[in-house]
Amino acid sequence: MNYISTRGQIEPVGFKDAVMMGLATDGGLLLPERVPTLSAATLDSWRELSYQQLAFELISLYATDIPADDLQDLINRSYATFDNREITPVVHEDGVYILELFHGPTLAFKDVALQLLGNLFAYLLKERGEKMNIVGATSGDTGSAAIYGVRGKENINIFILHPHLKTSPIQALQMTTVTDANVHNIAAKGTFDDCQNIVKSLFNDLPFKEKYALGAVNSINWARVLAQVVYYFYAWFRVTDNGGANVVFSVPTGNFGDIFAGYIAKRMGLPVSKLLLATNENNILTRFINDGDYSLGDVVPTVSPSMDIQLASNFERYLFYLFDENPARVRDAFVELTQTGRIAFSSNELARVREEFLSRSVNQAETLETIAAFHKATGYLLDPHTAVGVRAAQELVPADATPVCLATAHPAKFGEAVEQATGIAPPFPQALAGIDRLPSRCAVLEADRTAIKAFIEENAL
Repeated sequence: MNYISTRGQIEPVGFKDAVMMGLATDGGLLLPERVPTLSAATLDSWRELSYQQLAFELISLYATDIPADDLQDLINRSYATFDNREITPVVHEDGVYILELFHGPTLAFKDVALQLLGNLFAYLLKERGEKMNIVGATSGDTGSAAIYGVRGKENINIFILHPHLKTSPIQALQMTTVTDANVHNIAAKGTFDDCQNIVKSLFNDLPFKEKYALGAVNSINWARVLAQVVYYFYAWFRVTDNGGANVVFSVPTGNFGDIFAGYIAKRMGLPVSKLLLATNENNILTRFINDGDYSLGDVVPTVSPSMDIQLASNFERYLFYLFDENPARVRDAFVELTQTGRIAFSSNELARVREEFLSRSVNQAETLETIAAFHKATGYLLDPHTAVGVRAAQELVPADATPVCLATAHPAKFGEAVEQATGIAPPFPQALAGIDRLPSRCAVLEADRTAIKAFIEENAL
């Protein structure tokens, strides 16, 4: 399987090179040359597989240049760090299925992909005798998951930018209390979009990228999206085992990466009725789906900070398919976005979008109401991001469909919001015990490309 850029100006590369490249050298995002289509018989044959076995079957379709034994070992080691043998279990509460994605070492869905990506990087660097400086931006959860995926690993340094004082306190502590020599946290005085734009600009600086061997852990890296495809299949098998049909996945998202993994699963032949994209007040994606309005606005701080994003980087991958795999159309769209702050779509394109997606924007008051009501009805605590997905599902999923809501983080990571909603402080899992008493290390810098570039140059391998 080879990989191409959404902007069409690179030669195809293999999976290993795609992982190491991260952002394509033409500024686009990498995608497989083709998406494999699965038969009903294949799906039936996978129904009883463990999570690790299912991950191997799916990922091996795309990672064709990694020997099977090596790939299985990478997968097994990556998920040995999870505290639930199912890795991503599904529970049934108050009429909805909840896909729990928070059983990894940092208690967020990003662990599912980043434990694997960290091991992939270490494997490929050892094979090639190379070193890498990982640079990434986070709105909260990606940073800690990426750090835990590579902390202490040979031949890797990691630089993670997060918006200063705009993550939850626990999210910040999970990053800054990792003091391994190869870990560098940068708190940028700006928004997540500022952080993400700086990271993308560094990757587009090809001499800098090559000199310092930059690697990407954000969802611009195809391997992250691929790892997330697995749990859509795994959940669908669990739900349809219990008589569910006409499945709708409700996905709280700001960067379009998690729901794009569901879109790939659907393209592969997973029988999903709709994908429900749930946003908070930072609702550029909801405006796009419901109104055809993809225009940039200001970031609004909310109780679901991982979704406080306006410019969704993974959206470009979806546009490639929406534009019938025409890279020239993709390039033109992003020129238009740069010049005007918006992208325009035809009525036919928007009709196709609505065949695939539903969307609802859930505000902070509704989020807190949902946490409170759901806990009162079931005793189950939702984190605020998951509550956004649950509220959207309760309102938009039809009665004859089975809603599966992605629980993207443990409620203890957002304890202030949960306590505000319910009056109950969520119990700290062992992974967070005493984290506020650990030593920490973080550089607070202006959200300025030059300052951050200089910091990386000073500390790079």
